[in-house]
Amino acid sequence: MKVFQSLLLFCLLHYNLALECEVVPGNLKQIDAGVGLIGGVNNDNEVFLLLGNEFRKINVTMKHFTVGPAGELAVNLSNSVFKFQSGQFSSIPVTFKQVDAGGDQIIAGVTPLDDIFCLNKDANNIGPSGNFVWVQLAGKLKYYSCGPYSCWGVNAAGNILIRRSVTGASCGGSGAFEAVAGALSMVEVASDGNVFGVDIQGNLVQRAGITISNPPGSSWTIISICPNGHKHVTYDLGRLYVICSDGSIRRCI
Repeated sequence: MKVFQSLLLFCLLHYNLALECEVVPGNLKQIDAGVGLIGGVNNDNEVFLLLGNEFRKINVTMKHFTVGPAGELAVNLSNSVFKFQSGQFSSIPVTFKQVDAGGDQIIAGVTPLDDIFCLNKDANNIGPSGNFVWVQLAGKLKYYSCGPYSCWGVNAAGNILIRRSVTGASCGGSGAFEAVAGALSMVEVASDGNVFGVDIQGNLVQRAGITISNPPGSSWTIISICPNGHKHVTYDLGRLYVICSDGSIRRCI
């Protein structure tokens, strides 16, 4: 039996670019990809890693999982944060409901009260320690994701915000958060700077026109992949991973 179903879906962007998508066996509520690794969490808060062409369960219980240049991190049901190193998940002294590892070896996340924090590369690379100096950013976000030169977030009202000039040595970037047109329920920045999100109607979108000199880009492009709406999205190494509203998983190139 083949690991992937033989069904191929052809997903059209509105400017007629065709994506070839496969249905990946499994069911998830959240997914994240970075540095060639893909992991996610299902409705039972079980964590899975895509090994070869199959999602395999690892023996931990977490509600959110992220992987990227900053490492492999997860949040448990009590909002405690863990980082995978030396063959095991080690506790980090911070309380987040969502964490992100996609920036330049920086850790970023939001607390249960929607406060926003990040940790610079040097501190992250030391390893879990009570001496971590977390940088708090002004504002409130329910979801926060970082890339190579900017971080994007969504607040409780669905408003989209971007933080420019984020680096490994300055995880807070420069200036304040800037508003981006649109409304999303979640947003993800890939390690190459591409930005994808799911809006409050369940539409999958990609931000067009993003460059280093113009991090906010210019407009949103709707991508139609799942027949009944989209729940979560991530992107890495030219592949788009999408969770549909029913929890099924698509991988597209």
